[in-house]
Amino acid sequence: MKRVASAVAQDYLKLIWLAREWQRDEPVTTTMLAVKLGVSPSTASEAVKRLAERGLVRHVPYAAVELTADGERLALAMVRRHRLLEAFLVETLGYAWDEAHDDAEVLEHAASDRFIAALDTFLGAPSRDPHGDPIPLDDGSVVHPVASALSQAPTGTVAIIERISDADPAMLRYFASVGLVPAAPVSVLERRDFAGVIALAVGPDARLVELGEIAAGAIWVSVVPGSRTP
Repeated sequence: MKRVASAVAQDYLKLIWLAREWQRDEPVTTTMLAVKLGVSPSTASEAVKRLAERGLVRHVPYAAVELTADGERLALAMVRRHRLLEAFLVETLGYAWDEAHDDAEVLEHAASDRFIAALDTFLGAPSRDPHGDPIPLDDGSVVHPVASALSQAPTGTVAIIERISDADPAMLRYFASVGLVPAAPVSVLERRDFAGVIALAVGPDARLVELGEIAAGAIWVSVVPGSRTP
């Protein structure tokens, strides 16, 4: 992979891509980037300006930030690195799925292209990371499942968990404790929209779990065709 000037630039490109991976209609702004990276708005604006000068993003002041073709190529290479490293840390080194993110963030900048290629082979070319997010291929292609947020699922839906956001480690630990993991089946038993609560039957033992809107919005599912709860 041809390196960008710095790890900071790589982080910006990756974050711009990730911000729209599952929310395509959400514009990426410098304010959003500043919040997610924990920097001031002026710092984020200056970083975006430098990326634009290098032809890696398109940005008009006070408008959305978009990746160019070169910027997207570099962003996807970083996403691939990160997700392969997370898979390695969890599957091989015994990390919990809520622990892998931070170390993968560090390692993705240090690992060589040769190491990443060898890691992919060692892991058997996995298609998903531990949270269910698709791992881009070496050519930059990526295939996302047809999925939508569990928070939007109507009562009676039977679905399979496709991916879970890794943004909140405490939430991941809770999800694991109640069986809300990728590939687990869930049935939406009841929606109490006035309280922002959704009641689920989780897994083959139909464990009753209730989630608030934020938690339900962190889980993406695909509906099982032709199946409904009683």
